[in-house]
Formats: sequence, structure tokens, C-alpha cells
Amino acid sequence: MKYLSPLEMMYKWEVEKKNEVFLSQPIDGIWHNWTYKETMSEVRKMVSYIKSLNLEEKSKIAILSKNCAHWIMSDLAIMMSGHVSVPLYPNLSADTLNKILIHSETKIVFVGKLDDFGKMKSGIPADMNCITYPFYSENYPEWNDLIKDKDPLLENVVRDEMEMATIIYTSGTTGDPKGVMHKFYNFSFATTNAVNSLPLKDESFFSYLPLCHIAERLLVQMGSIYTGGKISFAESLSTFADNLSTASPSVFLGVPRIWTKFQQGILLKLPQKKLNILLSIPFVSSLIKKKIQKGLGLSKARNIFTGAAPTPAPLIRWFARLGITIQEAYAMTENTCYSHVSFRNNIKIGSVGQALPFCDVKLSEQKEILIKHVALMDGYYKEEKQTSETIKEGWLYTGDEGEIDENGFLTITGRVKDIFKTSKGKYVAPSPIEMKLSSNKNIEQVCVVGVGLPQPIALIVLSDRGQKKSNEDLIRSLQTSLEVVNPKLDIHEKLHNIIIVKGEWSVENKLLTPTMKIKRNSIEKLYKVNYDHWYNSESSIVFA
Repeated sequence: MKYLSPLEMMYKWEVEKKNEVFLSQPIDGIWHNWTYKETMSEVRKMVSYIKSLNLEEKSKIAILSKNCAHWIMSDLAIMMSGHVSVPLYPNLSADTLNKILIHSETKIVFVGKLDDFGKMKSGIPADMNCITYPFYSENYPEWNDLIKDKDPLLENVVRDEMEMATIIYTSGTTGDPKGVMHKFYNFSFATTNAVNSLPLKDESFFSYLPLCHIAERLLVQMGSIYTGGKISFAESLSTFADNLSTASPSVFLGVPRIWTKFQQGILLKLPQKKLNILLSIPFVSSLIKKKIQKGLGLSKARNIFTGAAPTPAPLIRWFARLGITIQEAYAMTENTCYSHVSFRNNIKIGSVGQALPFCDVKLSEQKEILIKHVALMDGYYKEEKQTSETIKEGWLYTGDEGEIDENGFLTITGRVKDIFKTSKGKYVAPSPIEMKLSSNKNIEQVCVVGVGLPQPIALIVLSDRGQKKSNEDLIRSLQTSLEVVNPKLDIHEKLHNIIIVKGEWSVENKLLTPTMKIKRNSIEKLYKVNYDHWYNSESSIVFA
């Protein structure tokens, strides 16, 4: 089947929706808007500038920026000028940034909205050409200056669907990032079929998760392009709530930690006991639900997704009581974010939904989830061995362990590679145990470990709510969780104790990936020296 490319969709809206807002971005509290026509005018001028550099065909051009309007424009300009985009996480270390730029053979870097470019700058080779964005200018030639004397490229360039469009370097919970290669066809296939299946049309999106990550790029960037929609951006963490409330998107993507933060914010204003009473009164219940939905900025949201990591079922049920239906989804960079989704009218809480059209799924003998469709990655850039280990006979080996019921609902039960062995020689899958523990609202983050120990232990970071508890109340709450969780586990899986660690696991301290997944290897390295001491404590709840 022939699918329209992202560029062909933009050419369509450039004519049909020329005066409708495509990109909306708050800068110093003031919203700036670009229509489809204005967006493409800037893109076409930047294409003329890039072409004037006479780069070799299909050169790599990187985007180093947090989400903003010019991120989208950059990507479109790279496509239209005949080159390959290399989107980068905006919080990379200088060393990792340098490795990726060298490995990808990048020729130009768009440097945009960043929190601390000074720490990253040394990672960019001195002879590399850089372009900086309006509003966030670094000491490089600036976008507006470069395009002001350029005539826009008038030609509607159409790239071959089998040409490489992008190299996406995965954030990775272990090891160095790998460059996932995708052609234009993969974007066209995945977005067209996902949009038609959900279905989505003329949607508004809110962009805050990294655009260099496949989920945000497919759902928000490509989703808006293929639905003729609008993207609103978050300005900063401090303005996130206000920005989301103003944008009021019809489609929203969250990760588990965002949902936990939302829940904690609601409970700080309305304690659970009071909330339960209000929700039990029919007329008041409706008012409270609407007020909470509006306060979160989700009053107009028709499709509300969660992904990147497992979201606890109790948390999804909690939001469902507020009239907020959360749809779990599951996919990877390697399959163009096209795999499984929970359809709004057919949700099985605890599962990540059913396979999308034209996506085959099966389990290996080890219960590893295998995915097959025509938009799998073309491989890892310059890594043939790793590619051959990941795609075998047309099947993508995801590394995730799962179960599939008779109706095709997929449940993730853990990571094949996360399984560890205790000193008793027993294997433990940590993810299901973590999911059970995380229903305790005093817990923000949890990592079950136990290599070399007789029984597993749980390392936890307290939530804001947990930090306000007295030690006595906290111990009682966590002991109750142990008493509830342990009877549901096999003997070799039972938790010996819970360790409350200081501080938090964040992207900044490199204990979380940019999509909020815990980096088990990094956490192990940080705490492993204390395992024996904590394990031998006489208390079931240990303050580290």
C-alpha cells in the first residue's frame, strides 16, 4: 500500500490549512504561534540555506534541543533538504554527545533550547558547523540571520520512501546508546495506521516528553502532521501545569511518574478520605471530576495514553474514578513505536492492549515478546552484530517478557535481561514485584534487587506524601505493603526488607533514562556495596 510521507502531508496542510495554527509555544510566559503557512515558509528558507552548504547527499544533521517549535521546523528542513536527522537528548553528557556525533558522522548540529549547554559544549567537535535557534541563541550563527536573505525553496520535494530518514540513538538502560535507523516508509506506515485505528483527526497535542524519543516523535510530531493538528509546548517544569491547562490537548501522552505526580498533587488538595466522600455524592461527584480534569488540563482529552514503563493497575483505576481513562500502550524505537495500544472502548487494565493492524506478535519459548511488521528498523547504525541479535528471521526480539490472552491482550511481565539470580540460585523477575509495591502512595520509585543475596530486597524513594509522614507512620505503611505483597510471591521471590534510600533517582543524576525508566545497572553500582549490611539489619524497614 502507498502511504503519504510526512513531507507530502505538510504540503497538503500548507495549502488546505495555511492560516490554522500548527505550532504554539510559550516563551517568557507569552504564547507564540506559527500557522502551517508560516511554519513551511521558515522551513523552505532553511532548506535553501542548508542546500547552499553543498553537503554530500544524505549527510547526517543533528538536533540538540528540548522540545520547541524550531525543533519541528529543523526536522522538516532536514527531510526536505535531502539529509538524515539525528535527534539527541538535551541532557547528554559531553562525552556521550561527542561519541554520538562522531559515530553518526554528523555534519551540522542545530543547537536549541537547553538547560546547561556549557556542560555539553565540549562534546561538539570544534570544526563542526552549528546553527542556533531564535529565543535560545548560543554563540553560533542564528536561524533568523541565516534565512533572512534566503528565498524559500518552492519545490515540493518528495523523498524516496525507502531512503533513510533518521537515526535515533536509544537512551538505553544499559551500555552505550545504539543508533536505530528508520526510513521514511516506517514513519508513513506506523503513523497512518495508528491514526486510522484509534482513530485520530484534527487533534491538538501537548509536547513535553523528549521529541528525540520515538513515542513523542510518532504520537505528537507525526500525529499532528498526519491529522492536520496543533502542537503546544511546555516552557519549563515550573510552568508545566499552567501550560498544559492552557493547551487543553485532545491527545495526551504520560509516563508512570507523571501520573504519580498528578495523583500526589490532587491528594495534597483533596485527601483520599474526603475525595471518596465527594465522589460518592452523585451531583457533587460530577462537579469534582470536571474540576479535576480541567485543573490538570485534560478536560478535552479524548485519548490519554501511558507508556515507556509499566503503569500500576491501581493508579489507572484511581484515575478512572475521576473520569480519566488512561490507555496503556507498548512499543519500541526498533519497531517505529508501532505495536500495541489499549483502545478507549476496549481496555483491559493491567495489559498494554492489543496489537495494531498488520502487526504480528508471538512469544518465544522463554516468553520473550517477538514483533513483526513491515516498519521494523533497518538495523543499528554500523552495528551489524547487534542488529542480527535483535532481528531474527523477520522477528524483533524485544527483550520484554509477556503473556497474551485469548483476546490478544498483551501483558508485560518483566524484562528477560532484568532477571537476576539470588545466592540460593533462584531467578527473580523484579518488575512484577515492583508493580505490586508501587501501589503504596508513599513510594515514588522502587527497584527490586538481590544479586548475591539469599532473598530480594526493595530499594525505594519516597513520594512527597511519604516524606511528610512520621517515621512511625511510614514504617507501619511499608510493613503493611510487605504483608500484602509477600504472600502473593513464590518463596524465592519474597522480599526480605525495604530500604528507604536518600535523595531521588533522576535523569540529571543518571539513574533514570530520559523517559523515566530506572537504570538498574547504575542503581546497582551505586548501592551494591550496602546490600549485605541492609540485608542483615534486624528491621524489615531500613532507613539508609
